[in-house]
Amino acid sequence: MHETAVSDMDDLRRSLVGLLPKLRRFAMTLACDAADADALVLQACERAIAKSPMHESEARLDEWIYTLTRTLWAEEARKRPPRATQASHDPASRERISSAHPLHETILSMPEGLASVFVLVNVEGRSYGEAAGILGIPVATVTARLSAARLKMAMIVAEEEARRA
Repeated sequence: MHETAVSDMDDLRRSLVGLLPKLRRFAMTLACDAADADALVLQACERAIAKSPMHESEARLDEWIYTLTRTLWAEEARKRPPRATQASHDPASRERISSAHPLHETILSMPEGLASVFVLVNVEGRSYGEAAGILGIPVATVTARLSAARLKMAMIVAEEEARRA
């Protein structure tokens, strides 16, 4: 293997390691299960390394790996039963998530599709256009989902405050 190719591969691996916390958070919005999210992140990183793309910048790699993760999740969705019928959301897994940070449980309680948009825009600070590109949806859909996610978040917070009062 050429020395430059080895260096590029090492750079790719280092970049992927740096993205792992964000990528796992994103995968959790898709999978809603820690074990499934971890498996998805591993699969996405393996695919990225296998394809070993030459990226011009960290931002482009970032968007590419998120898109790859979403695509892998969509491909796997055709092979598994719908969420509502799954025995997933293993209570032990959910407990680990919620005990790690109550906000995680709140985000994961959002309807499918809303959590990913919320995390990408509100947590990671991505633009609507970047989120649309990562999720493979129009910007108008990002806007609508983000609005719905923010309303859902406000309702969840209000309900929690009412319970505490």
